[in-house]
Amino acid sequence: MIDRAAPERHDRAVGGAVILVTGVMAAGKSTVAQLLAERFDRSVHVRGDVFRRFVVSGAVEPSPEMPPEAYAQLLLRYRIATAAADAYADAGFTAVVQDVVVGPVLADVVAMIRTRPRYVVVLDPDPAVVAEREAARPKTGYGPAWRPEDFVADLRSATPRIGLWLDTSDQDPSTTAAVVHGRLAEALVDDTVAPGDTSPNAATAS
Repeated sequence: MIDRAAPERHDRAVGGAVILVTGVMAAGKSTVAQLLAERFDRSVHVRGDVFRRFVVSGAVEPSPEMPPEAYAQLLLRYRIATAAADAYADAGFTAVVQDVVVGPVLADVVAMIRTRPRYVVVLDPDPAVVAEREAARPKTGYGPAWRPEDFVADLRSATPRIGLWLDTSDQDPSTTAAVVHGRLAEALVDDTVAPGDTSPNAATAS
C-alpha cells in the first residue's frame, strides 16, 4: 500500500522547473509522478494522456505500426503537455509531466520544454515486473501486438540516454519518488541535447 502521509519537502527545483517522467506503459509513471510532485511546496502533475482523451472524434491511437496521423497526434499531445508544464513553471511551480515517451522522440520532446532547469527521469523496470503491474491495473495498455518485453526492448535500444534512468523493479512508488527527489541533479538535461540526438547523456542506475 502506498503511504500517502505528507512527505518531507526539500525544494531542489525552485523558481519554476519542469521534470519529465517517462517509461513504458505500466512502469509506474503516474503514481511516481504524483508522489514526486507532492514533495515540492509548489507543484503540479501534468498527465500527458489527458490531452489524448480530449479528442472527441478523429482520434488515431498509437500502435506498433504507428500510422502518420497517429504519430502526428502523439506529437500534438506532447506539445500541449510540455506547453502546459512550461506555463506552470512560469508561475513558479515545479511541473512534473509524465507520459510514454519512448524512442528517439524523447530528444524532440525534451527540446519542446523551454523551461530551465529541466529534468528527465526514465523508469525502466524489468519486462516481467511491467507485466505484473499491467495485470494489476484496471486499464489495459498491452495486447498481442504490443507486449511488455517488446516495449521495454524498444525503450532500451532506441531511446537516447538522456537524464536519470532507474531500474525500479524492486522499488515501490514511494521509494522511487524518494530516490528521484534525492538524485534530481543527475536528471538535469542541459542545452547540448538537440532534437533527434541519440548520444549518451545520462546517469544510469539500478
